[in-house]
Amino acid sequence: MADILDGKALADRIRQKVKKEVSLLQRNGIDVGLGLLLVGDNPASEQYFKTTLGACRKVGITAREFRFPVTVSMNELLNGIHAINRDERIHGLLMLMPLPARINARRVINTLVPEKDIDGLGSISVGRLSADESTIQIIRQEGTNTRNRDILSPAAGSFLPCTPFGVIRLLEHYKVPIKGKHAVIIGKSLAVGKPLSMMFLAKEATVTICHRETRHLGSMTRQADILCSATGKAGLIRGDMVKKGAVVVDVGINMLQDGTMTGDVDFSAVAKKASLITPVPGGVGPVTVAMLLENTVRSAQRAGMLHSSPLRI
Repeated sequence: MADILDGKALADRIRQKVKKEVSLLQRNGIDVGLGLLLVGDNPASEQYFKTTLGACRKVGITAREFRFPVTVSMNELLNGIHAINRDERIHGLLMLMPLPARINARRVINTLVPEKDIDGLGSISVGRLSADESTIQIIRQEGTNTRNRDILSPAAGSFLPCTPFGVIRLLEHYKVPIKGKHAVIIGKSLAVGKPLSMMFLAKEATVTICHRETRHLGSMTRQADILCSATGKAGLIRGDMVKKGAVVVDVGINMLQDGTMTGDVDFSAVAKKASLITPVPGGVGPVTVAMLLENTVRSAQRAGMLHSSPLRI
């Protein structure tokens, strides 16, 4: 039976560090601010919105809410983003997805300045990850301290997407070897699949990406030393699709009719063959929120160094 990759334990550890850094910034006159932008009333987005608000309160980050009706125009939304770009009280912005289909989501995301794009989804952030300019953040997690010059470098003005970076952090926390391993990722989204593949490559894994057009999916997944699924399709990964001893990371989120949440993986069947597995909920989700807070603090630290007296961080 597989051991559990408990995201809550790692998230608590990250939040404790964030709380200390927020306190230090406050003593230097900086109130760390996170903007939360929600359009409409999508139930999953509402839940994430409330969860993030609660997490901000626990670590001392000031959350500023930006709610728009589902009828909001593109012009109104872009004006809101421009105002957030200019507001020095806001060090990062989380845009809850999805936006209404008539709204060009990429245009909205790319309007946000990179130094406030704490979820790392803008084109500049994605480009820096693709070019290996911002992957230093992954290497730093191996024990080297972040230095002031790194915080002030152009690449430090970009952030790695919280969910895939959270996956890497979770694997490292449980000392799962990545270098030289075969990582199979199901899903090619810009939010998870693509950036996660680049992060695994930066950690020197061999990477295979599968998606809805992949034929004979099971023949691919059975090759994986590390299997990550991020499709939002409940029960996609069955027990016969996983090789014995594999590490299985379930990034999928599916709301069932009875109100419960499940992932992409048939947990009970896959747990009998895997060596490590993430539960849903309680796996990647808590780490994603913690990474969001950590990125917000990094943005505030950088802003403090650029616009005020040097901080001892």
